[in-house]
Amino acid sequence: MLSQVAEGVLTHESAFVQTNTVVVRGREGVLLIDPGITDDELTCLAGDLRELGRPVVAGFSTHSDWDHVIWHAALGKPPRYGTARCAADMREQLAQADAKENIAASLLETEIAGQVPMDLLGDITGLPAEATEIPWDGPRVRIIEHQGHAPGHAALFVEEAGVLIAGDMLSDVLVPMFDNVRSTNNPIEDYLASLRLFEEVADDVAVVIPGHGSVGGRGETRARIDRDRAYVHALRDGRAADDPRIGPSAKPGWEWVSDIHEGQLRTFSR
Repeated sequence: MLSQVAEGVLTHESAFVQTNTVVVRGREGVLLIDPGITDDELTCLAGDLRELGRPVVAGFSTHSDWDHVIWHAALGKPPRYGTARCAADMREQLAQADAKENIAASLLETEIAGQVPMDLLGDITGLPAEATEIPWDGPRVRIIEHQGHAPGHAALFVEEAGVLIAGDMLSDVLVPMFDNVRSTNNPIEDYLASLRLFEEVADDVAVVIPGHGSVGGRGETRARIDRDRAYVHALRDGRAADDPRIGPSAKPGWEWVSDIHEGQLRTFSR
């Protein structure tokens, strides 16, 4: 079910790790960002958009993790964009033998095993490296590209509505996560640089939408930036992180985030 979070901006939350799909209304149709997750959810999403009388005229993936590059035939065949680096990373992943089969196999122990459509996964087109906004017939959507979390990661800022779509960052349930395989030689500094980019627009943000977790209202963006920065600093310095997303204060059902933290702590300690 779609929920309006700002004028012209709606979200759909998947049952799987609170994954947020974002819909931005344009003149003739909608921009669909990070659609997911299961076949049933995507079919439902397509039905909701038909009821609104709004076809999908463009898609966008904030980054190349599997859960952000899903698509369904019921959503049509619009152009699906990502940053140039995101698209290149996606091509590299899909060039590996049995790439989609391996993703499907990795989900066998989860509650969505066999439910994620794989046929159209990752079929995205890289925008020119100098692109600063989404090319579509709708409100201006700025691209804030950075290298935090994944190569070519992009947050999107819908200026007119004051909505920041943060991808896999600024979550209230997930700590900052680092891809040490695909990232640059300094993932900590890359992440801190991305938070500084978010700070540049924070005062204009009325709603922040993370890839996973709860939508935040006015004032929440800076609080989430500060929380993420404190976590990254603690990780960099090898200190214990006083963070509500890990340990005894973690949200029920999200205790496994502490395991991610412990793994990252070991990695950066080395």
